[in-house]
Amino acid sequence: MKILLVGSGGREHALAWSISASALVEELVIAPGSDAMADLGKCVPVAADDVEGLTELAVNLAADLVVIGPEVPLVLGLADSLADNNIAAFGPSRVAAQLEGSKAFAREVCQRHNIPQPAFAVVRNEDEARQKIDTMGEGCVVKADGLAAGKGVVVCDTAEDAKKAAAEMLGGRFGAASQQVLIEERMVGPEASLFALVDGADCLFMASAQDHKRAFDQDQGPNTGGMGAISPAPRLDDALRDQVMTEIVEPLARGMADEGTPYRGVIYVGLMLTTTGPKVVEFNCRFGDPEAQVILPRLKTDLVTAMLAVVEGGLGHFSMRWDERGAVTVVMAAKGYPGPYSKGSEIRGLKEAARHKDTLIFHAGTMIDRDDNVLANGGRVLAVTGLGGDGASARQTAYDAIGCIDWPDGFFRTDIAKG
Repeated sequence: MKILLVGSGGREHALAWSISASALVEELVIAPGSDAMADLGKCVPVAADDVEGLTELAVNLAADLVVIGPEVPLVLGLADSLADNNIAAFGPSRVAAQLEGSKAFAREVCQRHNIPQPAFAVVRNEDEARQKIDTMGEGCVVKADGLAAGKGVVVCDTAEDAKKAAAEMLGGRFGAASQQVLIEERMVGPEASLFALVDGADCLFMASAQDHKRAFDQDQGPNTGGMGAISPAPRLDDALRDQVMTEIVEPLARGMADEGTPYRGVIYVGLMLTTTGPKVVEFNCRFGDPEAQVILPRLKTDLVTAMLAVVEGGLGHFSMRWDERGAVTVVMAAKGYPGPYSKGSEIRGLKEAARHKDTLIFHAGTMIDRDDNVLANGGRVLAVTGLGGDGASARQTAYDAIGCIDWPDGFFRTDIAKG
């Protein structure tokens, strides 16, 4: 098979690592890819948001399957463009991807299909926002409707904080993404993420994870794209997993199909495990980052066969095998992230770190110079994954490997998966 993988981040490095191990794959092309992925496939400089260019590339390659990594090309309709050219894509259509592209769309779908979620209101101006915040009471969550690179959510302790956040968003803080804003009830409880495959009709549980969004130890500092993760999620036991599949994933898949917009791909359900049961925080229409880096190393089934089961409508007769061990991923980021940061600092010790048993290092934001030095080239730069008999030993494996990495201009949390 010829496979085209779209994207360039840590998630895509993990996907490339997993896809390239498949016996079905004869050729892997990655667009745009990165220096770190060059030994897994051929990297081609076509941007991940260039729908026309990616479609042309897939046609010229005669690709058997296109795996769409990031959310932006999904929301822009890359899967639709590929389908128009008779090319199979792992990833939902433009309309189905609005589950991630528009938080209002997702909430309204859940409302129509009785999927548990917090109380919410969609507002388009400051007067509406103030009114809804006053009726919501103390403590609410303000969200930009559209894609905001993981930064469009503000959890507020007071009504005044919420009104300020809503005013900033409606004032253009996130451009078109915050032309409308959601005011939501603030839920309480531990968070977890569940990943499932959906082929338009059937659903299959894949894995669970718990990520750490805050930049600094003890969940301090601003929200980020994710500073680490553990899989399986410690608090999502088998009974809760089955409840999420029955009450959330399966009704979602049925509802989307009944409305004429069947969902095909991986669905990432962000959950709050409240005292009244699991509720939807958000949907993502692709593998998470860093969740892909913590989940895929546990997968024993050929990932490509799972993706083919999705695109061919065969999930009803498919099963997956998993490593029973736990996995922990720790992200190393450039100092200053998620604010301004510098690029170009050298990272040493990666080869020594990679030699640690049960350790994988995925590159999210690096480049390799002409002297073969690895340089930082992003905010989140590395994801170091350790496997172990349980979460504690997996955590120790990851941090032991990090101890070999010499990067004075980087930082990482020391409490990922602790306790």
